[in-house]
Amino acid sequence: MKRIAFLDYVRVFACFLVILVHASENYYGAVGSSDMAGPESYLANEADRLWVSIYDGFSRMAVPLFMIVSAYLLVPMKEGQSMWQFYRRRFTRILPPFIIFLVLYSTLPMLWGQIDSETSVKDLSRILLNFPTLAGHLWFMYPLISLYLFIPMISPWLSKAGAKEERFFIMLFLLSTCIPYLNRWFGEVWGQCFWNEYHGLWYFSGYLGYLVMAHYIRVHLTWGRSRRLAIGAVLLIVGAVLTIGSFYVQAVPGEIISTPVLEVGWAFCTINCVMLTAGAFLLFTCIDRPNTPPVVAELSKLSYGIYLMHIFWLGLWVTVFKQNLELPTVAAIPSIAACTFVCCVITAKVISLIPGSKWVIG
Repeated sequence: MKRIAFLDYVRVFACFLVILVHASENYYGAVGSSDMAGPESYLANEADRLWVSIYDGFSRMAVPLFMIVSAYLLVPMKEGQSMWQFYRRRFTRILPPFIIFLVLYSTLPMLWGQIDSETSVKDLSRILLNFPTLAGHLWFMYPLISLYLFIPMISPWLSKAGAKEERFFIMLFLLSTCIPYLNRWFGEVWGQCFWNEYHGLWYFSGYLGYLVMAHYIRVHLTWGRSRRLAIGAVLLIVGAVLTIGSFYVQAVPGEIISTPVLEVGWAFCTINCVMLTAGAFLLFTCIDRPNTPPVVAELSKLSYGIYLMHIFWLGLWVTVFKQNLELPTVAAIPSIAACTFVCCVITAKVISLIPGSKWVIG
């Protein structure tokens, strides 16, 4: 498949943003902890409140961008390709590295005392059920796998649907992204109750909306470059302000706050995050290059491996910049992210030189 230059840029950008999110989370973990955010959050001071809001809030487009890139390339399936051919091609690429890293995150941290043998055995015993204790970032693989499973089901509809039909789907998806706020302000809505979580727009909600959006942009959106730039910039700015502000107004320094409450506007399927993501993606579509620069293409190829391994390197640089050097938050978060990214690039590149490396880093 010929490389699409702007998608390579999106992959690299989104990969770095994922690391920036996790670097930021070390600044609102539990009281007295340097770990990433858990069920409860605590902002130590105004500087942490401001810079976590900005760095982490802006970076919340990372996961949806990855979803859009996958959908942009894969939906609908190629004509004549069977469901099982599609599954075999996609899952032989992503599952072996995923499984290997599930095992690595369940065992390697014992070497430096981050987990004990009891935790390791428990994590290994639950590999078929969920991600390990120290690999929370691998949650992303499960909705991605789910989208891959669903692509053969939705491809026939997308092959035949017109722009109006897809816009109708996207409109209902956008309405569903408002439900977290409706729940906050009005409680249970549209059929939700303690025995039923499936609200009236359930089947139009979640990451499937990004999949349809990606197809619509690729097939039906006829805007010229200047219009994409203008509308993309507006969506990006408005989405960023809302996403950053939703955290900032609630993150009172010195108070312990429920993380789901604090992060209500950081959920990936909220209206503000959709605006942020759509705006960024529209801006990237304006990159008009016939070929991807070699450096960007190489980073794009390594992005899956970088994502899988980055938590191994992140803790080291948190120790260096947050605990040892005690850099101010404004400098520490990007420094942690940048050094983690560079170390992962080098590690992934070295692994890529080993025969059979595709089974480890994709």
